[in-house]
Amino acid sequence: MPRPPDQATLERLKQITGPAGWSDDPDTLAPHLVEWRSRFQGKTPILLQPASTAEVAAIVRVCAEAEVAIVPQGGNTGLVGAQIPRENGHEVLVNLSRMNRVRAVDPVNNTLTAEAGCVLEAVQQAAAEKDRLFPLSLAAEGSCQIGGNLSANAGGIHVLRYGNSRDLVLGLEVVTPDGEIWNGLRGLRKDNTGYDLKQLYIGAEGTLGIITAAVLKLFPRHRQVETAFVAVPNPRAVLDLLTLAREVSGDGGVLAFEMIPQFALDLVVKHVAGATDPLATPSSWYVLADLTVARATAEAFMAQALQHGLVSDGALAGSAAQAAALWKLRESISEAQKREGGSIKNDISVPVSEIPSFIEEALAAVAKLVPGIRPVPFGHVGDGNLHFNFSQPVGVEQEAYLARWEQVTHVVHAIVVAHGGSISAEHGIGVAKREEARRYKSAVEIDLMRRIKQALDPKGIMNPGKGIV
Repeated sequence: MPRPPDQATLERLKQITGPAGWSDDPDTLAPHLVEWRSRFQGKTPILLQPASTAEVAAIVRVCAEAEVAIVPQGGNTGLVGAQIPRENGHEVLVNLSRMNRVRAVDPVNNTLTAEAGCVLEAVQQAAAEKDRLFPLSLAAEGSCQIGGNLSANAGGIHVLRYGNSRDLVLGLEVVTPDGEIWNGLRGLRKDNTGYDLKQLYIGAEGTLGIITAAVLKLFPRHRQVETAFVAVPNPRAVLDLLTLAREVSGDGGVLAFEMIPQFALDLVVKHVAGATDPLATPSSWYVLADLTVARATAEAFMAQALQHGLVSDGALAGSAAQAAALWKLRESISEAQKREGGSIKNDISVPVSEIPSFIEEALAAVAKLVPGIRPVPFGHVGDGNLHFNFSQPVGVEQEAYLARWEQVTHVVHAIVVAHGGSISAEHGIGVAKREEARRYKSAVEIDLMRRIKQALDPKGIMNPGKGIV
């Protein structure tokens, strides 16, 4: 088991980063020790902010020698507590924000090499400056960092077109738990020379090593994107609309396809300044979609959807500003829920075809368990990922409501698994879903993961207590 660092070890760590790269000041540490929803709070004797891969490696070597645990951290936007040190105060927090260089952009090879501390939005901009697209897109893209994105295998709104984070990586640079540097920064799309090591670290939540840089895939920029916001009667019609969108736009023409319930839109209009309902008549459900098609094709899609009774009303954005306003409605749902009060949240996935029956069954089961609960199921319906959330009932105290988190999630997760789904679609396991994941993973899967962890991190110093093993 890892041990708390003694003063001599702390002094060695301080010398590695220099005065600009460490802090033990409580006010400086505070924002790094709490998760965005305030569900997880931790302690650390020191925050280290290395400026290079060599400094990360030196930190890890010192910690390995002293058997001190390390918690890697990026932009601290994760929602399952993987980036927060535990409350025992024994773990060193290594934040990679100072490692924020875009090392190279190769528009011919369609690759970009970025350090782990690069903010996602900065990576997108660096690609755009070379007339290229890096398609990973999240609501937190202005603050989340590439290292954290890859460690969590982040998804976002473009998964149905481009895949998850692990599909967007060609190579990695990683500091191993013994302080060695693996330079796998190869921009190759074909390399059949052994195990694909990078996939071990993507989605591992910092439990097998620290990602310090990555070679990312770039794509041609979209010359035209049409944004549609439509009113839909029910989730089954949503899937029919998705099928129609694919038929009309051609293979790969659907860039994003998000489902939003009326209550979620109401919360955004209520709590977010400047937000308004873009349609004249309320609807039980809405779809927000981006199509990489000509305007005439988008208009034909809307006309056919109306003709087939799949939508009752809709609007196509007439400008980039209007499109941004529509997307702000979607991206503000989590913020609006937080302002409304207590929220129990689930990040789940089921096969796309199972979405309507899952929603019907799960909503009924949770309503029976907690009368008056207000469901907010929204998200990336095009790839089967729903943020299956619930706001507290009116008149119920927030603390009493949140005390039922485990009860609600147990019910939801059981139905997810019965429909062939996953209890964590894009947020990872961290602390929040550790026990639940063990409940549903087979003994064989857990044993294989445990053996990988033991082989790569025999001292158990890399982000202990996070993930399944």
